[in-house]
Amino acid sequence: MTTPPSTPPPTPPSTPPPSHEALGDTPLLRVERLSVHYGGVVALDDVSFDVSEGTIVGLIGPNGAGKTTCLDALTGFQPATHGSVYFDTNDVTSLAPHRRARHGFVRTFQSLDLFDDLTVRQNLDVGAVTPTWRDTVLDALMPRRRHDAAVDEALELTGIASLAERHTLGLSNGQRHLVALARALVARPRLLLLDEPAAGLDENESATLAATLRRLPERGITVLLVEHDMSLVFGVCDRVHVLDLGRRIASGTAAEVRANPLVVDAYLGTGERHDEPEAAQ
Repeated sequence: MTTPPSTPPPTPPSTPPPSHEALGDTPLLRVERLSVHYGGVVALDDVSFDVSEGTIVGLIGPNGAGKTTCLDALTGFQPATHGSVYFDTNDVTSLAPHRRARHGFVRTFQSLDLFDDLTVRQNLDVGAVTPTWRDTVLDALMPRRRHDAAVDEALELTGIASLAERHTLGLSNGQRHLVALARALVARPRLLLLDEPAAGLDENESATLAATLRRLPERGITVLLVEHDMSLVFGVCDRVHVLDLGRRIASGTAAEVRANPLVVDAYLGTGERHDEPEAAQ
């Protein structure tokens, strides 16, 4: 008796297809079915996405969508209830935050956590951790020269070199966000995870931030950006993932995401959709 071939169950229509930043490329970061539960509260629900090396990827959604929880789970500050995180093909799901940093994970926080009794340069000195054994050897061979060069480059790249000797306590909120970004860059990350870096920035500071982010991939830094400033996200990101109520509801280019009815209804509103009527499906 011939057994008919089995038919795989259809994918539920509410679940978006797996996303791939560059089809055929091995992603630098792969997130597979990641979930985070706080007791009976599901903060992150079966989220999967990839981030290819050398790209800037946005992670957006309304307040409470699970964006910061996702960053916490990716960097080890919040244990995952289910799912896996792979970095450069290595399973880092169970690694502590400092061990993930050794792989090249560096993140910023909404709280910034600056040392207000120190100058900007001294705050960057604190961020000059050694993420890899290769860096440990190089730092041992030429420690001060390499360290100072990293600090100077980060100050220049973020446009705050003129603030280097000022204490952070007297800086504007936007300037403090740029200090936090510069401190993260000093750590020489392979993957930089930014949690709302544009909060409090004025127009000029936002332009500086956008220019800075665009230059990072050519320096070997891949970026995962959580941000509410849609002009920044759509202006710098190669791809965008959208979360709502803890689930990924859409992925695509800026134009695709802005035209997606699910995203419009959940987050962007009708104004964003009207910007590109020809792209609507």
